[in-house]
Amino acid sequence: MRKPIRGALAAFAGALLLATGTTVAGGPAAEAASTAQAARAGSSTATAGPLLGWSSWSSIRREPTAQKIEAQAKALKDSGLAKEGFVYANVDDFWYHCPGSQGPDVDAYGRWVTDEAAFPPQGAKNGIQAVADYVHSLGLKFGLYVTPGISKQAVARNTAIEGTSYHADDIATTTDEANYNCGGMVGIDYTKPGAQDFVDSWAGQFAGWGIDYLKIDGVGTPDIGDVRAWSQALRQTGRPIHLELSNSLDIANTAAWQQLSDGWRTGGDIECYCGPNGSSTPLTSWSSITSRFDQVAAWAPYGGPAGYNDYDSLEIGNGTDDGLTPDERRTQMSLWSLAASPLLLGSDLTRLDPTDLGMLRNTDVLGVDQDGIDARRIVKGADSQVFAKTEQNGDAVVGLFNTGSAPREVATTAAALGLPSSRDYALTDLWSHGTTESAGRIAADVPPHGVALVRVHPARQAVRDAAPSVTLALDWAPAASDSTTRTVTATLSDNGSRPVTNAALALTGPDGATIGTTSPTRTPVLTPGGALKATYTVALKPSDALFATSDFQGTGSYRFGSSATHLAVGDTVTVNHTVGAPYRTYASTTASFSQSGTRLGIRAQGADLYTPVDEYGTIYLPGAEHDGSTTTVKIDAQADTNVWAKAGIMVRNDITEAGASPGYLALVETPGNGYLLDWDADGDGQLDSQDSTGTATYPSWLKLVRHGTTYSGYYSTDDSTWNLVGTITLPTAAPTQDVGLTATSHAAGTTGETDFDSFTTD
Repeated sequence: MRKPIRGALAAFAGALLLATGTTVAGGPAAEAASTAQAARAGSSTATAGPLLGWSSWSSIRREPTAQKIEAQAKALKDSGLAKEGFVYANVDDFWYHCPGSQGPDVDAYGRWVTDEAAFPPQGAKNGIQAVADYVHSLGLKFGLYVTPGISKQAVARNTAIEGTSYHADDIATTTDEANYNCGGMVGIDYTKPGAQDFVDSWAGQFAGWGIDYLKIDGVGTPDIGDVRAWSQALRQTGRPIHLELSNSLDIANTAAWQQLSDGWRTGGDIECYCGPNGSSTPLTSWSSITSRFDQVAAWAPYGGPAGYNDYDSLEIGNGTDDGLTPDERRTQMSLWSLAASPLLLGSDLTRLDPTDLGMLRNTDVLGVDQDGIDARRIVKGADSQVFAKTEQNGDAVVGLFNTGSAPREVATTAAALGLPSSRDYALTDLWSHGTTESAGRIAADVPPHGVALVRVHPARQAVRDAAPSVTLALDWAPAASDSTTRTVTATLSDNGSRPVTNAALALTGPDGATIGTTSPTRTPVLTPGGALKATYTVALKPSDALFATSDFQGTGSYRFGSSATHLAVGDTVTVNHTVGAPYRTYASTTASFSQSGTRLGIRAQGADLYTPVDEYGTIYLPGAEHDGSTTTVKIDAQADTNVWAKAGIMVRNDITEAGASPGYLALVETPGNGYLLDWDADGDGQLDSQDSTGTATYPSWLKLVRHGTTYSGYYSTDDSTWNLVGTITLPTAAPTQDVGLTATSHAAGTTGETDFDSFTTD
């Protein structure tokens, strides 16, 4: 199963042997596999490394069928992914029959009943077992889904517990359990006779169906008893069944998760749930990926080889429908692999994108995942992060991540990676497969939201036939956001142990921009560890645009031996205009503001503007909202950063007290969900209730009318005919309140621009 990975790593080791004269004993995937097997010998399943495969939830969601699952399993094999180790085909929720809130239908022993319309039986064979048999016939493994507790239907019918004299009512509690979609589950009292027998019966049924993987969803600290019962039950079936826990597990209970299971989800769902009309695509978003960086750092001490931190599905395979750019896809796969996470694909395998398939079959990157070693974070900057791990052969693998919106150099050192002092270091980019050498500075020019995933090998001798690592960076000096004069320094760095020659720098920009420098921009020799720096002064052409953007490109060139190399780094400078009195500005997220005449602009990030998140930028009028006031605004344009991105009118007692101030409402437009009136019904300072209507169009007009503590929100597409969004009451509204324009991108780390005009209140 791992032969292609080991083969690729062996080839790399051979290349290093030729380049450095250093013997590399075995590849990290092979070594890690041996260690992991030994550590997990007593587990319910012995796995050489983090699991690879596919799961149904991201792309199929609530409508799995036998036909769909079998098609995905066949595609897993036919695509060649199975040859690389992707062998699990897992059915998530909705394989069972769910009639409603009374809970899943159950059999005579209280166990969930298969939805026979979706998974029809084959003679006496259960429909799930039939699919499992098909998956096994392809040489693959099959997984299934369950949640803690027992169905309320079993309790209502007081079903028997197989092989005992006990019944459901003997073991059930009245506490609701987390079945996120169907509902209708209650807890089990594991001090009661028959409780373990019930789980044993269910596990035995699953084993009889041929299950190889079981996901228990909705697990929290109160469910440790369920996890212990399932762990024991699966072991006693005699069938190796991988036990995975989900989701947002409490890190304080890591010892329990490690003892009782084979893997554990560290956070919520990776899916963005941002597709139009409930569509499963796009599968995820950049903000969903960036939310994992802190999780990987926090959970690193607790993963592998006895069990693995699970960062949820790998949303790669369907091109633009992934919801990520190609660079963002490489970032996700690199971070997951550095973290030794299970790689369970969420994409539709029957329509694989060729470029994505190439990423997924990159055996160098898969080898990083399969070593079973968790990377640690060694740098956390505003727009960059660095994660690294040391493998058993002494190599380090480092991820240089650019989380910002502009290209940048991301750097660390061999010492920071924990590598010993060495004459030279061989740097192999695991995505491009190119090799350079470094004297100890590990750096790369990384595109926005991108990554350089590099294997660093200490070499006792100079790395032959490898050019020095050379990087180019643009660093803009701090300046007022409305300034049209900027200063930037371009730096060409030789990170290697050998010099390069004919080094040169240049900076180009848009028409109308003036660029000048008094610094030398050329040098005949750039010495090892040296840098050529040139500082440029840039005068930008004035513009009346709310946010005027200018694109610049820095270039660096040099020669090494007979080869000439050209590097390029692009960057964008944004200039806005000062927002003047009587307006004020405030932001609870990263935001900037602009005013040009009656036009007002907000460029804001923000994960959400709905409980429990309250992240926004606002241009507001303090104390201008009162009984009898009418507020209107025109929305000329809104960035489609997410179908739930919001822009419009905000009112609250104190607009600068995000997450706290009551008397709170927002009348907003969204790109994919029309017009909303959100309000704080319980007065805790968080939006928690919503009315919605219409389909977004631009331009649009919004109008908010207040009478006492009653507010009515309207929208118009022609500034003439007004349509009611909703009418609500805010008992906590102060006699006078702040009122303003607001925007949030609904995508943490992503900036969206909204352009407003004709903002009035009376």
